[in-house]
Amino acid sequence: MEAESKKEFWSWGKSLIVAVLVAFIVRQFLFTPVIVSGESMEPTYHDKNRVVISKISTLEHFDKIVFHAPNADEDFIKRVIGLPGDTIVMENDVLSINGKTYKETYLNSNKAALPEGQKLTQDFEVKVPEGQLFVMGDNRANSMDSRIFGSIEEDSVVGKVKFRFYPFDEIGNPK
Repeated sequence: MEAESKKEFWSWGKSLIVAVLVAFIVRQFLFTPVIVSGESMEPTYHDKNRVVISKISTLEHFDKIVFHAPNADEDFIKRVIGLPGDTIVMENDVLSINGKTYKETYLNSNKAALPEGQKLTQDFEVKVPEGQLFVMGDNRANSMDSRIFGSIEEDSVVGKVKFRFYPFDEIGNPK
């Protein structure tokens, strides 16, 4: 009986070790949970929201990403506005990337809250250097982003936001 108990214990032990190893590999190299901190992405994400990021996704315009902040010892969550080589122009709250105009519908509620005639985003023009990204928060009036600290290195990206899993009544991937 004792030999059988040892055999079962060893079987459970191996299974537990494999499970921990798989979880470590997935979290380290593929997906990881992140807690949103701050108001810079409101109304898309709020403080204390919990999201899952993919560490192996390719980035496109308007993707939400988590990256190591260039001016702080923390990670930020922002939206990719400019990819390497892009020319970004913001004029009268209208975004143009490489001469093409885009509607930023995710900003509609923030724009609606502004007093008549006030702009959400100040005018600017920037060329994104190779190997870098231009990022901005959705809460443009309260976001420390590339307008302040400049473009970020592509290597500083931790991952692309794929899914919000908390709060439970907002589960999914907001636009």
